[in-house]
Amino acid sequence: MEHSVTNSSPTCEDYELVLRELATLRAEMVIEADRSRSLLDQIHPCNQESARNLLHYLALRHHDLRPLQLRLAALGLSSLGRAESHVMATVDAVLDVLHRLAGHSAEPALSESGSIDFATGERLLVEHTETLLGPASPGRWVRIMVTMPSEAADDYRLVHDLLQQGMECMRINCAHDDAATWTRMIENLRRAERSLGKTCRVIMDLGGPKLRTGPLEPGPAVIKIRPHRDVYGRVTAPARVWLFAATKPQPSPSPSNACLPVSESWLSRLQQGEEIQLTDARGSSRTLTIVDLTDEGCWAEANQTTYVISGTVLKHEHGVAKTKHREAAVDEIPATENYLTLYQGDQLIVTRNLELGRPATHDSAGQVLTPSQIGCTIPDVFNDVRAGQSIWFDDGKIGGVIEKVESTRILVRITQTRLSGAKLRSDKGINLPESNLSLNALTDKDLEDLIFVAQHADVVEMSFANRAEDVEMLQQHLKRLGGHEPAIVLKIETRRGFENLPDMLLTAMRSPCCGVMIARGDLAVESGFERLAEVQEEILWICEAAHVPVIWATQVLETLAKEGMPSRAEITDAAMGHRAECVMLNKGPHVLHAVQTLDDILRRMQSHQTKKRAMLRELRLATHTPSAKVDPNT
Repeated sequence: MEHSVTNSSPTCEDYELVLRELATLRAEMVIEADRSRSLLDQIHPCNQESARNLLHYLALRHHDLRPLQLRLAALGLSSLGRAESHVMATVDAVLDVLHRLAGHSAEPALSESGSIDFATGERLLVEHTETLLGPASPGRWVRIMVTMPSEAADDYRLVHDLLQQGMECMRINCAHDDAATWTRMIENLRRAERSLGKTCRVIMDLGGPKLRTGPLEPGPAVIKIRPHRDVYGRVTAPARVWLFAATKPQPSPSPSNACLPVSESWLSRLQQGEEIQLTDARGSSRTLTIVDLTDEGCWAEANQTTYVISGTVLKHEHGVAKTKHREAAVDEIPATENYLTLYQGDQLIVTRNLELGRPATHDSAGQVLTPSQIGCTIPDVFNDVRAGQSIWFDDGKIGGVIEKVESTRILVRITQTRLSGAKLRSDKGINLPESNLSLNALTDKDLEDLIFVAQHADVVEMSFANRAEDVEMLQQHLKRLGGHEPAIVLKIETRRGFENLPDMLLTAMRSPCCGVMIARGDLAVESGFERLAEVQEEILWICEAAHVPVIWATQVLETLAKEGMPSRAEITDAAMGHRAECVMLNKGPHVLHAVQTLDDILRRMQSHQTKKRAMLRELRLATHTPSAKVDPNT
């Protein structure tokens, strides 16, 4: 029968039992660090203590500590729940108290070469964070990183205002734009730094081997012109149609519902108030009314839904008698973007090459003749996938199971979509969480971009880092380029990257400075949405044990940045970001507002909690405790 501490006063036997168990764990921690001595010798000197602490933590967490934690808590002792940054010091402090409580006299002082005390553990994390991400803003420990939109290259005021509102890290995504654009972004930042007397890190994100869907056949070349209607179907605002000369294309001077290219000579004879007659693509008779004429084109309005294709004939009647018809055919209309509509149970063919994909075809009874088909951008994955493995598309919106792998295609059975179906377009992400993909971590484009990054960036983010060998490869390329070496941030966005995080960290710690980004988009798809919270907690613990700064990323205040109003869940999620050393915001038209909101949230949370430790500042609710009732008879 397992001995446990009861509610009665603990005995020496209780203390001895817990002491022996904890001492055994400590011995294993020492042995594990000694076993890894050759590995520790490769660690950069400024990371030596942190690497040993990480090994101690991994040895400790190799066990299920919950029963021991309950016994320690029952004895009124630390349950090791906040030991990450100073593992051995925490264990030794508890052992020292246990020795005293058990009545042991003159116990030898416990020591371990290279172990860190409480203050040193917290100091190292602060130092490493400042080296990687720069100084913190007054009153806010957690940094704010902002992904630059393309407009930041030419909009100095945007960069200036972001820096003024609290941005400490400018992130440039190398998957977008080019070196000339990145240069102008950085120049705007340097100018803003001089103006405001602030500093900001430049962080550049390598695109990595992102697997995406291939191109699709063009959709139908048709324009749908639709007026606004109320719930009763009554027109509340006509559709606005811009007519312009096909030989001299001119964009509409204000927002339009449709733009139609026509003959310049026909266009010049139009008069305000005239009606244009046409038969649309469905064979329906429709009318457009000319409401304004300009030198670049003219405006027409439509009060009925109209489908226009290339060659649709437009007729107008000129003159008082309105007897002479003038005709013009609509010039070439660009094809619309195509997509596949997929439902649960559908079959999807994923081809090895980038031939144009196409939607499914059906017979007259609606039965599928040929399933939907789409290509993928990295055909080498066909060598690594197996039947029975899962596959996900478009950030997890569509899920399936691989039924068969052939030399030129993969047959997928769709298992998860919305009940109403889902649209799959080109250039959407593909995830294969159960497949052991042997992809190069650095693509040819990454190696080209790395030349610019090594010259201009403070930090380089490695996308889809999966193995220690991937980190070594990046380190080697940076050394080959010579000169200034930017710090490395490992983006953890795959299941393999998560599972190999300790090895990758110990490899990254051979460099003077490193960090980790929790890229929650792909990581949620790879690990399962229901497990994401658990996974990100484990990453935070491991990185704190290594004194490695963490960047909390993907969809933070995304609705606010894009639409101007956050959801309640987003605010709660952003507040959780205080557990990391940096929070990343993505671009959007309201990103400045998002920076202001995030700054306010992080400042408020800082007074309540640091990492896992609750900060017991004065609680406002405590000032509203009910007054004790006084008995008037006393």
